[in-house]
Amino acid sequence: MFGLFKKKTEIEKLQESYKTLLEKAHKLSHSNRTEADKLMAEAEMVAKKIDILKSK
Repeated sequence: MFGLFKKKTEIEKLQESYKTLLEKAHKLSHSNRTEADKLMAEAEMVAKKIDILKSK
């Protein structure tokens, strides 16, 4: 209730993006492996950004 108007931090936004990319990659892996690999690579880039922000 009190977190209603709380803005998401950059890390929270990136974590949400990472999660959605992984979900899309998993769904695509059954039908289109190359597109799933591209999404996995993109998710890894997001994970690296998260690690960089956490280390600061």
